[in-house]
Amino acid sequence: MFVSSTPPTCGAFVLSSSCPRYSPNRPFVRRTLFFGAQQTKPEARSVADRPFRVLGVQQIAVGALSKTELRSFWVDILGLTVTGEFRSESENVDEDIAVAGSGPLKVEVDLMQPIDPEKKPAVHIPTLNHVGLWIDDLHAAVDWMAGKGVRFTPGGIRKGASGFDVCFVHPKGNEATPIGAAGVLVELVQAPPEVVSAFDRLATS
Repeated sequence: MFVSSTPPTCGAFVLSSSCPRYSPNRPFVRRTLFFGAQQTKPEARSVADRPFRVLGVQQIAVGALSKTELRSFWVDILGLTVTGEFRSESENVDEDIAVAGSGPLKVEVDLMQPIDPEKKPAVHIPTLNHVGLWIDDLHAAVDWMAGKGVRFTPGGIRKGASGFDVCFVHPKGNEATPIGAAGVLVELVQAPPEVVSAFDRLATS
């Protein structure tokens, strides 16, 4: 395809059919490539009063009836390093904590098995159990989301397996709190100062 050398003032390049490779037997299609700030629709931009930032992915958690099955892929094949363990009778979970990458931007991969497969929560269902997100101000985020009608799982803000404060957004809303995470269990994780600084450096580089 040929990109015209004189882009229109709307912030887009128009693809022209005058390209030497253009075939008259092919239907003409006019395509516009937006660039720069035009890529973001106004309604998709951040809400002005949102008092927190989502910095990035902190973890993913996968479950199976046996951690051995999970380790055979995530550790033996992919080469992730197991850095710790976590066990909680109340949460019915026995997990190995593995990491991908290093430094403040590493991503944790929790390999979980249920202590009792007959009890709840069933941490092995679904296999991709939840996604964790770094939040720069967890308490402000939870307060703000609650005011918007977001539903959280029982337990509120508490210490997570890695020692950070966490809070879970429920996959589904209800009558009292109609906003859920569209079918996904989402863990909001308070980012420590070194993680916030690392993401800030990336944003300004």
